[in-house]
Amino acid sequence: MTTARHFSHQKTPNQSPWTLRMRIAMLAWEYCWLILCAWTPKPANAWRLMILRAFGARIDGRPFVHQRARIQIPWHVTLHHRSCLGDRANLYSLGEIEIGARATVGQEAYLCTGTHSFGDPSLHLVTAKITIEADAFVGARSFVMPGITIGRAAVVGACSVVTRDVAALTYVAGNPAKPIGRKRRDPHEG
Repeated sequence: MTTARHFSHQKTPNQSPWTLRMRIAMLAWEYCWLILCAWTPKPANAWRLMILRAFGARIDGRPFVHQRARIQIPWHVTLHHRSCLGDRANLYSLGEIEIGARATVGQEAYLCTGTHSFGDPSLHLVTAKITIEADAFVGARSFVMPGITIGRAAVVGACSVVTRDVAALTYVAGNPAKPIGRKRRDPHEG
């Protein structure tokens, strides 16, 4: 599956790809999460979801977001019912990230939607959407590159580096992540 890539309009590598308004909003978000959410106990999930919604995150049902999860730009994030962001999971959401129903992003996993156009002297920011489909599992300390789709009920092993899409029902592991097995059936099919 090919994901659309979005290029910033920077003239030099030192120019921010974000407008002043966007930078102010990002700063406000960072401080609000720190002051209102980062210290809250796990059972205060509804509070954290309310703050995420207030900053434009699209939330379907009741996902779980750990208080130490880090979300760079919440208005680029979509969380579906019973999805889970683990302890210190990092959604570097310079572009869109969508986490499907019942999908889990394990502790300290890093989903990175941004890179740079290294062939261009201005080093334009390049973003591409990451999609974690329903029932998928992204293991601890895994790294998911921009534009990747992790298929339905797929499993990414701990510390893996995902550089290519992962097919549904597939187990992958390693650097770069490679298929190591396949589930016999989807756990949510009748």
